[in-house]
Amino acid sequence: MKVSVLSHTLELDATHVAESPAEIRDQVRAYERGDRRAFELSVTIPDGLTGDVMAAMTEIPYGETRTYGEIASAVGSAPVAVGQACGRNPVPIVVPCHRVVGSDGGLGGYSAAEGVATKRRLLEFESRQAGTGSVQTRLPTDR
Repeated sequence: MKVSVLSHTLELDATHVAESPAEIRDQVRAYERGDRRAFELSVTIPDGLTGDVMAAMTEIPYGETRTYGEIASAVGSAPVAVGQACGRNPVPIVVPCHRVVGSDGGLGGYSAAEGVATKRRLLEFESRQAGTGSVQTRLPTDR
């Protein structure tokens, strides 16, 4: 299913969420208004590395980021493998893969339409809403 958030379109695999598409859209709209910082949706987390990474991403607080390396250390893997697992996240925004960034100040990638521009917009939005200051916003090619 497609959802729109902050003028960007995200593709979510609703088969990984127990609640209805209408409920998912309602919660995404509340997030976009700044009325929701966490999603109250029952997400099916797969087994294996992708599931481990998804579980770690759900622990990243709103308005904050973690590096691929930090997540890799937490799940016992390598940063590149974490990036690949982030790319397999079937429910971006609900499981906040946009909060995982490069250790060099770059954003890394993002699987949503418009890629890194969408990731930057989500991070900047959350940073403003949470009052946490600026976030890392360099494009991967800015290294």
